[in-house]
Amino acid sequence: MSDSYIDLHCHPSLKPYGKSFKYKPPKQNRLNRDRKNSIWHYSPPNLLERQVNKLLTLTKFTQTDLTALAKANCNIVVISLYPFEKHFLKDKILGFKFISDILVNLAAGVSQKRIDNLRNHNSYFQDLKDEYDYYMQLHNMAQIIDGITFTYRMVNSYADIKKNISASSSNRKVISLVPTIEGGHAFETGLDRDKNTADEATVLNNIETVKNWEHKPFFITLAHHFYNEICGHARSINIGLIKKQQNRGLDNDISDLGFKVIDRLLDNTQGKRILIDVKHMSTASRKTYYQLLETKYASEHIPIIVSHGAVNGKRSIVEWEKSDSKLSKEFSDVDINFYDSEILRIAKSKGIFGLQLDERRIGSKSAVKSSRIYWPNKKRRYKNKSELIWNQVQQIAEILDKNNLFCWETAAIGSDFDGIINPIKGLWTAENIKDIELYLVEKAEDYLEKNKLNLQPKNQISASEIIDRLLFINADTFLKRNFI
Repeated sequence: MSDSYIDLHCHPSLKPYGKSFKYKPPKQNRLNRDRKNSIWHYSPPNLLERQVNKLLTLTKFTQTDLTALAKANCNIVVISLYPFEKHFLKDKILGFKFISDILVNLAAGVSQKRIDNLRNHNSYFQDLKDEYDYYMQLHNMAQIIDGITFTYRMVNSYADIKKNISASSSNRKVISLVPTIEGGHAFETGLDRDKNTADEATVLNNIETVKNWEHKPFFITLAHHFYNEICGHARSINIGLIKKQQNRGLDNDISDLGFKVIDRLLDNTQGKRILIDVKHMSTASRKTYYQLLETKYASEHIPIIVSHGAVNGKRSIVEWEKSDSKLSKEFSDVDINFYDSEILRIAKSKGIFGLQLDERRIGSKSAVKSSRIYWPNKKRRYKNKSELIWNQVQQIAEILDKNNLFCWETAAIGSDFDGIINPIKGLWTAENIKDIELYLVEKAEDYLEKNKLNLQPKNQISASEIIDRLLFINADTFLKRNFI
């Protein structure tokens, strides 16, 4: 079995970059990992923080700081650059602005200075460039952890990843960081929550600028939490005090500007295409995007990416009330999650589906409740929580097997660690992936014992290979095929 895993979506910089605004000068990435503005700052959850998370779902600790990733032996990480959206903060709540400040700071674990910066800045694109620069400040600079010298390097292709693997040894290791972006607002859209303000020429020029970065993003999550004038988004916020701020553009289709943005991103002139991640897109905009791939881009074999998602157990965007799955009650029935027909599209496109390790997404309320333990028992916790992940893997596999496809090559891990999530209890940080691995193998063994002969011969592989594929092989193969 692999001794590592690949994460298709996480936010190592969100907390330390947010903390950096407390210091002068701001936006500095310090090599001293004792400093909270260092991307190497190691802050795993203590007992109190774990209890606070269980009670309030707040994740103040770091999950994918580079030290945690080093300790997890994670040598390929797909990082997400995210210009934090201002609309979490814009309105007063109960008549007071500071309430929304407190809510966001508690949820994101940044700093009040970062909150002040969000209120006052007027350029998502500049924020994107500043976060990119934050990573570049320590690019290829050494850090000693547990007697081993580590560096991280931003990479441009799978060829760079291979070089970094070849350059690694038992006492010197390189972590390859694959850059991506979360949210098309990064190109300077959606700055005003109540009206369109984007300038088409500026947006398209910003895309060209990013395409010419030293380390071009591999893909972009086109939508995010708020309307970005590019496409509609799915409901992602359920906190009553903030929920209504997400309403504008909810469930909209792709806009006229959005079609131009998609064309510019997918333009492969000089091999500079930026792929599109459909997570957070509304069902209307996802449906239209799939039609684009089947018509305008039919000859270009563009893979469909879900960097951090979950299945909802329902048949399709059109037949959204119908289910063919015996596991249907185990899933969260929301349209930010994905339908069976979409899973089939992803697989047929040779795409990838990263499983989001967030209890709000990966299971229904009843499934999450059933997975709880009420007395401290690490083995029992991992056994229960692995069920939430395995249900997703099984659902994807059975959809694909039924359609005569190899059914174990589409699912991977897209944790969304450090991305304001409520993590699966026990899977607190990157280091805990190895703790749950054996329990996932047990789930796969149990499933194969009962169902192996019902699967097509090509899908009758070993339990250990299934989990190897989930944690490493599928993402590695996808990067090898597309990150060029």
